[in-house]
Amino acid sequence: MAKLYFYYAAMNAGKSTTLLQADFNYRERGMETMLWTAKLDERSGAGVIGSRIALSAPAHTFDESVDLFMSIGEELRRRDVDCILVDEAQFLTQRHVLELCEVSDALGIPVLCYGLRTDFQGKLFPGSAALLALADSLVELKAVCECGRKATMNLRVDKEGHAVAAGAQTEIGGNDRYIALCRKHFFERLREGEARQLSLGLARR
Repeated sequence: MAKLYFYYAAMNAGKSTTLLQADFNYRERGMETMLWTAKLDERSGAGVIGSRIALSAPAHTFDESVDLFMSIGEELRRRDVDCILVDEAQFLTQRHVLELCEVSDALGIPVLCYGLRTDFQGKLFPGSAALLALADSLVELKAVCECGRKATMNLRVDKEGHAVAAGAQTEIGGNDRYIALCRKHFFERLREGEARQLSLGLARR
């Protein structure tokens, strides 16, 4: 029976690299894959999954308007597909995740999703929340905090490296904008960021 998998981690845990390795493993055995990534993330180019170690592969893109079940079904009419791999899965909607459940359950194709669990404020992304609730298998990929402990949180920083405590949930960026930290140091830095923003606000009055 095919399953829906969610591989989650903080930033810099090698999620995209792990996805591309899984894609390579399938294709090396003569099997067909279909790759997806979020349309809003174009750091590696439009419709490309890229990793920090310079591996990349072309991919279909999704946004809120895309019906994943229908799109995958259309692809199946052209060729066999043995596995679906989804990068930046935190940007899926709940509807998308339900469609991927249907791909797994009705079409019998395993779906491997890779993404962040929480945002820069420690809150679940909608796609991650749906995957945590519905995936058959949850796998945590390890990232390392600057203190050496396991990093589970994503701190957003400004150009000077100060913690950003408020803002839109989605802001695309890499090492220049996000730092993977353990929970202890995440909340320490976040409180520092909140205090700094408060003091700057008072200074402007």
